[in-house]
Amino acid sequence: MSFKKGDKVFVLDEDLSGTVTKVSGSTITIEDRDGFELQFEASEIVKQGGADLKKEVFSNQSIDTVIREKSVEKRKQGPKVKAKERYQPTMEVDLHIHQLVKSERGMTSHDKKILQLDTARHKLEFAIKKKIQKVVFIHGVGEGTLKLELEYLFGRYNNVKFYAADYKKYGLGATEVYIFQNVKPNTYD
Repeated sequence: MSFKKGDKVFVLDEDLSGTVTKVSGSTITIEDRDGFELQFEASEIVKQGGADLKKEVFSNQSIDTVIREKSVEKRKQGPKVKAKERYQPTMEVDLHIHQLVKSERGMTSHDKKILQLDTARHKLEFAIKKKIQKVVFIHGVGEGTLKLELEYLFGRYNNVKFYAADYKKYGLGATEVYIFQNVKPNTYD
């Protein structure tokens, strides 16, 4: 930055300003508003004057370019999901017989159990195909035979693990199945 006699300047790192009275190489003499003459290196002062200063500072770039470089793009944020909800199952299958058929009249207990197991198998296959990671099968407490049959069914898949579902929400009558997404599924035949 070049200075000449009469330039209005600010002193960097000090609350001081004045007018250039003498330029001797890189040493600049200024007179402050109280009439004192002080000497500074050219690197320690800057010119006053809005437009000239902007031109000198941004001579090679436009102000818009600098602003664009300094502005940070904000990532679009999706809806926030609470940690508890993030781990909730995305699919529930109620295997109570009254949820599967309009009327159970004429069905033997064996027919009911076969229908419940077929439904569970179809829903599990659907979840695997659609890459649904967690499924809760609601089987109820009862005598526990359906639960045992479901555990046998789930055990035939190499890409799932199963465990008791959330007790607070389902009690003892539900099993949660976690489906591993990076394992090649085997199908139940």
